[in-house]
Amino acid sequence: MSSEQRRSAQERASVKRKLKREYKRKKRRERGSFHFIANLVMVLIVGAGLVSVISDRIEYNERKQELEELEEQALALEAENATYESILNEEDERTYMERIAIEELGYAYPDERRFYDTTRS
Repeated sequence: MSSEQRRSAQERASVKRKLKREYKRKKRRERGSFHFIANLVMVLIVGAGLVSVISDRIEYNERKQELEELEEQALALEAENATYESILNEEDERTYMERIAIEELGYAYPDERRFYDTTRS
């Protein structure tokens, strides 16, 4: 083989190596963009899941607080109901009416005298 033939064989080999390198780079870039998109999709899915879990937790806490308030309200209404039941179960309605008139409305019998302590502030 002559030196010219060797040189052209070396150039062909060099060109072949360059083409292989370019081909590999191109494949790497294509794979890299695919991996980037796949990673981006995974990050978006995980992010959406986290947002969903956090919003569910916030809603759960709001509902729990609302339930506690309603339970307190139910207890207050049950106590009020018990008071009304005891009033209805009293044997003497007249005694109950007199007690309400005297204690809450401040009524008195016509011949009754009331004295109030005004020294206390």
